[in-house]
Amino acid sequence: MQVGLIGLGRMGSRIRDRLVRAGHEVLAYDQDPATTAVRSIEAVVAQLATPRVVWVMVPSGSATDAVFATLEGLVAPGDLLVDGGNSDFRDSQARATRLSGLGIHFLDVGVSGGVYGGERGFCLMAGGPEADYRTIEPLAAALAAPDAHARVGPSGAGHYTKMCHNAIEYAIMEALGEGFDLLNHFDAPIDARRVADLWNHGSVIRSWLLELAGQALEKDPDLSTITGYVEDSGEGRWAIREAVERGVPATGLAESLFRRFASRERDSYATRLIAALRDEFGQHGTVPRDA
Repeated sequence: MQVGLIGLGRMGSRIRDRLVRAGHEVLAYDQDPATTAVRSIEAVVAQLATPRVVWVMVPSGSATDAVFATLEGLVAPGDLLVDGGNSDFRDSQARATRLSGLGIHFLDVGVSGGVYGGERGFCLMAGGPEADYRTIEPLAAALAAPDAHARVGPSGAGHYTKMCHNAIEYAIMEALGEGFDLLNHFDAPIDARRVADLWNHGSVIRSWLLELAGQALEKDPDLSTITGYVEDSGEGRWAIREAVERGVPATGLAESLFRRFASRERDSYATRLIAALRDEFGQHGTVPRDA
């Protein structure tokens, strides 16, 4: 299948590579000329056979808005645009309505899996018309891990689901950080990396994030080389906004977000582990302790 891909960052480049390995034809553009031979969005659209499919993987907000504004002036009725970034679901709903008025199809697709998704496969959560999802299903099947792609609902549902996913992710990392902090306060030294590996064999809390915790602790057993400064990517804030507006008592999710805010004012073992986890699964980087 032929697809245009806009954005070749950490996730976009791995999506391109995985699609190419599966035999799909990918015409890709990135603002960094070193990453692609195609020099403009216009060139991508011009080379695609109609009806076109264009998948966008750029940061949410103004960058996504700018790309879609450009695409709206280039594509034609019947073409399909996909937003695979972490956009606010409300923006995606508005975008779907606007594009529908132009005869242009639209899907919002939440993508999870981090940088490891290029090797292990991603998890895809799509929102939009069923027929449009069937159009991209060959691409989704190539990108996803086994049984890891689905249309979850109408327009906006894909990014809403990804927002909830990331809020849960915040809370799980917070629980791991606090639990290992408590482990670190025992009367005698406990090998936290060994415990992480042990818990991942048969315990009820075994998980990929726990596996990544073990990797981070193997590299830096006492997490002494980084600070506990933990960023947030936006979805956690949107999730708490929705919880307030919909009357959902998401207290654990809210606390995990507020803990990230607190991490920027003080340093702790718990937040150092969370920072290390983000770098392990997404290569988000850490802040050295001497910074």
